[in-house]
Amino acid sequence: MYWLLLLVPALVVGGAAIFLLQNERQRVVQSGVYAEEARRAAIAARARLIVENVELLVGDVETGLLDVLATEPAADVAGFLQRWEKSNPLVRISFLSTPEGAMIHPDARTAGEDARGFLRRFGQQFGGRPPWAPPALADQTAAEKREQERTTDESAARKDVSMNVAQVQSARRNVQDLLKTQNQYASNATAPAAPAVADAASLRSRGRSAPLAESDRSERSVAASRVTLGATATAGVGVEAKSAPAAESFATSSVGSAPTPAQRSRDIASDRRGWAPARVDGRFQLLGWVQPGGSGPVRGVELELAALVSRLGSAMPVDLGTGEGYALRDEQGRILHQAGAVAREGEPTLRVPFAAALLPGWDVIAYALPGPAGSAGGAEFFWAGVLLVVLFVAAILAGGSLLLRQARRSEEEAAQKTSFVANVSHEFKTPLTTIRLYAELLEQGRVRDPAQGGDYLRTIGRETQRLARLVNNALDFSRLEQGQKKYARVDVDVVAELTRLIETHAPRVADAGLVLQRDLPATPLRVSTDRDALEQIVLNLIDNACKYAAGGGEITVAARARSSGGIEVSVADRGPGVPVAHRERIFEKFHRVDDALTAEKTGAGLGLSIARQLARGLGGELRYAPRTGAGAEFILELP
Repeated sequence: MYWLLLLVPALVVGGAAIFLLQNERQRVVQSGVYAEEARRAAIAARARLIVENVELLVGDVETGLLDVLATEPAADVAGFLQRWEKSNPLVRISFLSTPEGAMIHPDARTAGEDARGFLRRFGQQFGGRPPWAPPALADQTAAEKREQERTTDESAARKDVSMNVAQVQSARRNVQDLLKTQNQYASNATAPAAPAVADAASLRSRGRSAPLAESDRSERSVAASRVTLGATATAGVGVEAKSAPAAESFATSSVGSAPTPAQRSRDIASDRRGWAPARVDGRFQLLGWVQPGGSGPVRGVELELAALVSRLGSAMPVDLGTGEGYALRDEQGRILHQAGAVAREGEPTLRVPFAAALLPGWDVIAYALPGPAGSAGGAEFFWAGVLLVVLFVAAILAGGSLLLRQARRSEEEAAQKTSFVANVSHEFKTPLTTIRLYAELLEQGRVRDPAQGGDYLRTIGRETQRLARLVNNALDFSRLEQGQKKYARVDVDVVAELTRLIETHAPRVADAGLVLQRDLPATPLRVSTDRDALEQIVLNLIDNACKYAAGGGEITVAARARSSGGIEVSVADRGPGVPVAHRERIFEKFHRVDDALTAEKTGAGLGLSIARQLARGLGGELRYAPRTGAGAEFILELP
């Protein structure tokens, strides 16, 4: 019943805990899957955001450059283009062309090395028909159809990125047009005779009306939804001209050729403009052109790509999650900018391309180191929990086993103490009865002769000594159990001490029908020990032999020196010996081979237990060994 009451609840608790752990494991696994999906979604969103920011930045650059070209008056355009190339780091080469593609500036006859290289690239890129050349009607229809198909395909493929960018750029362009119109009125009202600033960016940096501030707030609200758009605005290319040197260069034109307010207020929506990205001589080129009013000479600019690339780093994220990495690559797969850990080999986690009309072949790649696997983490959690549950159940069972063992030991000790009290009482009763009997006979004068009276007195003396030994054993047992036994170590000649004990107790042993023999060396054996403890150990061994080996005929007491140091004292008999199962247990307290009150040999089961505890208290040991030829031998080892 005890084990049933212990085992069943422990197994129920363990099973319930494992069931809950399994549910928790599934929850951890699912949470890990959700977390990994959310992490990858966040990485994809950030990569798309980088693409949006780069496209927005490049679009601002392109729009700003073409706005500068469009707002420059027709007078001395060639001179303005020359000065613009030197002052604006984003301009590599500027040019002026006829609508049919004939180059007006730079002149091939007087052009320098850079200009000749541009003319050669121009010829390789467009051949005889630039993108602004008026096409034939059939060609125009086919071109419009191809453009419509390309726009449809691109919109479907990059709807989540390019549509948003297009909307933002459109809104920014409307703000620019609004600013131009409002600043025209501001210039006419405040300084009709003053020279005008070159472009719309300078107008926005000089004075703003209430609608202008509202437009700026609209731009900033768009920027606030992007991680790095603030940095993009700091680069300030073509939009926030007041904070960027590049934009200031947009506004720098030749002195004396600045457009008039009337020219500046012209609606640039009627301009024909565009950008033509291409790969020429193994290098990526961006060529922009604008035809003010849709007619007349075409003004163009070749973008300095290195200066643009240096400004694209502001679009990369600053705060990255653990294990994330992003890289901006060109059409050849070269990494231009990176943030975080980017692997040089292997496939990226995600690839987001740029708009084909803006940066063909360019893309943003994202890398994500594997996060903690939900299934592995859940399995580790589950098995760690199972181990803890098993340890918990094992602890319950072990604790219950210890409690049961302790209860049984307590029960056994209680039974032994009861038997001890009964045996001691019986042991005390026997000598007391004998002493009382002979004392009454002597008192009543019922002794026939003096010799018989002497026998009675000797019997009373022996029983008194026996009673004293019983009392001493009980007292020694109590002191040993409480750890209060004190030892008085003195220099003792063991041979002399054993000789004295044998001579003193030989008559008592003879009364038991035994002969007490000695096997002692002729030379003294001296040790430092407690004389009384040594005597009590030897007497207990002799009493034990008298009690259990009376039919053996003799008891031999021997002593010898040990080769390892110290001495050995042995008490041997020719009795029946000790059964194998009891050879160690005979040294336990209260233990007797036959512990029944009706046993032939009486005793309390303390003699050998006290003898071994005394021997160990002296630094030695008491052990049992079967005697050669039959009998038992108890060996006392003293240091």
